[in-house]
Amino acid sequence: MKFKILAMIITVLIMTQFVNAAEKAWYSYNEGMKFAEKEEKHIIIDFYADWCTWCKVMDKETFSDPQVQKYLFENFIPIKLNAENSTETVAFQGQKLTPRELTTAFRITGFPSVAFLTPKSEVITVVPGYIKKDMFMNLLQYMHKECYKSQTPFEEFLEKDCDNRSNEIHIE
Repeated sequence: MKFKILAMIITVLIMTQFVNAAEKAWYSYNEGMKFAEKEEKHIIIDFYADWCTWCKVMDKETFSDPQVQKYLFENFIPIKLNAENSTETVAFQGQKLTPRELTTAFRITGFPSVAFLTPKSEVITVVPGYIKKDMFMNLLQYMHKECYKSQTPFEEFLEKDCDNRSNEIHIE
């Protein structure tokens, strides 16, 4: 009897983890920007195209990693934006643009590209190309710790963090 109860409890806990992971959907652009302002969190915009093979690889291998998802959703407002969409309208810094026009405004020329913004929608940087999960995790930590404000070079951050401590966080 005790074994059956324990098995049921474990099953419920496992199912809860799957439900929680499944609930973590990226925001649409307009929804995410409004939410970021309220939450005062940094923003990440994943500029993608439906035909982009590396975008799909990044979705599968980087963005779906449990550790990446946990850190991403706890500390950022993640937004996905179809960069080739020319029918919707998004608002950026007082302008109404299509996602295609926003992509041009960010000077994005290839996909995938990930933009990092402050909670006030100021562009910090855009990182073009496929990013492996361990490097993406390092980028998330660099942005969340606001190392860019002290102009700590990313390479230095990888060795010592932005406050000169050893940086030992890695994903296997």
